[in-house]
Amino acid sequence: QVQLVESGGGLVHAGGSLRLSCTASETIFSTMGVGWYRQAPGKRRELVATITSGGSTNYATFVKGRFTISRDNAKIMYLQMNSLEPEDTAVYYCAAKHGIVNLRTDALEYNYWGQGTQVTVSS
Repeated sequence: QVQLVESGGGLVHAGGSLRLSCTASETIFSTMGVGWYRQAPGKRRELVATITSGGSTNYATFVKGRFTISRDNAKIMYLQMNSLEPEDTAVYYCAAKHGIVNLRTDALEYNYWGQGTQVTVSS
């Protein structure tokens, strides 16, 4: 069973930056697509960004050019978040899926999920 572990969350002031990492227990990212999701208290889980195994990326509209999803190697993915806003406060999750991923991919289609990392942005 593949395991995903997120890290890099924390407390940051508005306008600051964080880089989240998603580390897999196996070398899967060369063949699987990845999505970063987030869920704020009392809100639905929402997709932040996706990257295919080939490196094609897509971003939610609210990202507005502030975040970058990337792959370091077949086991580590990143979500670089700049110009953070209090509205970005949430638990951030990475998920991996066999096949294509894009903004229309349903969360239920992902095969593996991490446990999440908390991001808190103070005003």
